[in-house]
Amino acid sequence: MKVTFERVIPDEKSSFRTIHNNSPISEFKWEYHYHPEIELVCVISGSGTRHVGYHKSNYTNGDLVLIGSNIPHSGFGLNSIDPHEEIVLQFREEILQFPQMEVEANSIKNLLELSKYGIHFHNKVKKAMLPKLKLVLESEGYKRYLLLLEILFELSKCTDYELLNKEIMPYTIISKNKTRLETIFTYVEHNYDKEINIEDVAKLANLTLPAFCNFFKKATQITFTEFVNRFRINKACLLMAQDKSISECSYSCGFNNVTYFNRMFKKYTEKTPSEFMKNFAHNKVNVDLQVEKEVKATF
Repeated sequence: MKVTFERVIPDEKSSFRTIHNNSPISEFKWEYHYHPEIELVCVISGSGTRHVGYHKSNYTNGDLVLIGSNIPHSGFGLNSIDPHEEIVLQFREEILQFPQMEVEANSIKNLLELSKYGIHFHNKVKKAMLPKLKLVLESEGYKRYLLLLEILFELSKCTDYELLNKEIMPYTIISKNKTRLETIFTYVEHNYDKEINIEDVAKLANLTLPAFCNFFKKATQITFTEFVNRFRINKACLLMAQDKSISECSYSCGFNNVTYFNRMFKKYTEKTPSEFMKNFAHNKVNVDLQVEKEVKATF
């Protein structure tokens, strides 16, 4: 898994960029990346993985997330299946100029401050915003800009949302340790279905075992073992969404013991595998793999 800086270029004759992704997911690279632009992502339908800052979870039945400037995140086509369709708006905060006495603009400023934690809006908000987002794709000139302001203003008045992170993830954590984290992430991505020896990973990162454990905890806020378990449970959720059996998901994701798999699944999703499969069938599941601990990152 690569960690990259993305250069965002505004659309021609526009102050911000719009993206309409509706091609097969195999044509896109859903890498972990960051950029100075604030990003609003609307997945119109389908399921996949949201990875914003320290937070990683699955979504179903579409998604709507606002991501702050320089917050590392993955593309929302990560682990999704076709058809995948999304609308993305990327803009710099500097283009939102308001008179100092404009009281109504304070709500948008507050929204952008909260976006640094990653804001997940509930499904009914996504449905309400979708017509305007589609209209942005079709509009030009100042009308397009006014639509962006209108969307942000309406989102700023919403109460149906949740913050994805408990603290802001500095992009410097990723940028300063890019190569080492890429090595670790890629190793787990390629070996999650096998037994992973933490000492082997420490050697790959050119660190002693204690130094590796300390580095990984500071960089991600969780232990390496917790990261691997989350990654495996995340993959298991996606396999279950494809009607794989519980035991098949367990062994395919590196768990050699179904009882232990059930315990880990319950820990990270607050549901048993059977409950997950039942709820998924009714499009009610929203798997949150965020741990409750708050650990300050000090790089």
